[in-house]
Amino acid sequence: MLSILFVNVFVVALSVIIHYEFLYRITIYIPKMNFRYRYRIVFGVFGALVAHSVEIWIFAVAYFLMNKSESWGTLQGNLDGGTLLDCVYFSSTVFTTLGFGDIEATGNIRYLTGFESLTGLVLITWTASFLYFEMQRHWGEARDRVRKH
Repeated sequence: MLSILFVNVFVVALSVIIHYEFLYRITIYIPKMNFRYRYRIVFGVFGALVAHSVEIWIFAVAYFLMNKSESWGTLQGNLDGGTLLDCVYFSSTVFTTLGFGDIEATGNIRYLTGFESLTGLVLITWTASFLYFEMQRHWGEARDRVRKH
């Protein structure tokens, strides 16, 4: 049981740290860019999508490794041999809480799916708040420039 807890905490913590670092770097780079602010926001959106993709892949690698070991449980259902790409697909449906249900986790892997859903929800919400804050900052600056004229 301790190993299950350790793996879950490790994967979630790694994903949160990576997400923080992506958003932190985007915060630093956006003001330094020398093009229209709307394109800087698009850069932020693409940066966030890359961050989410990396996080999905982290969970996918964990599923892949756990699925290969019988003691962790298995992924069952519409799999193409349990490849890494199967795990990426499964991870993306869990992370986004889409959950098609064509692949299901059995055994101790189920705990990771629960944590991934919660993590995905929190990180996607964090991203939305971050991007809203960036847009608000720009809209405030634009409003101030209009008032000066």
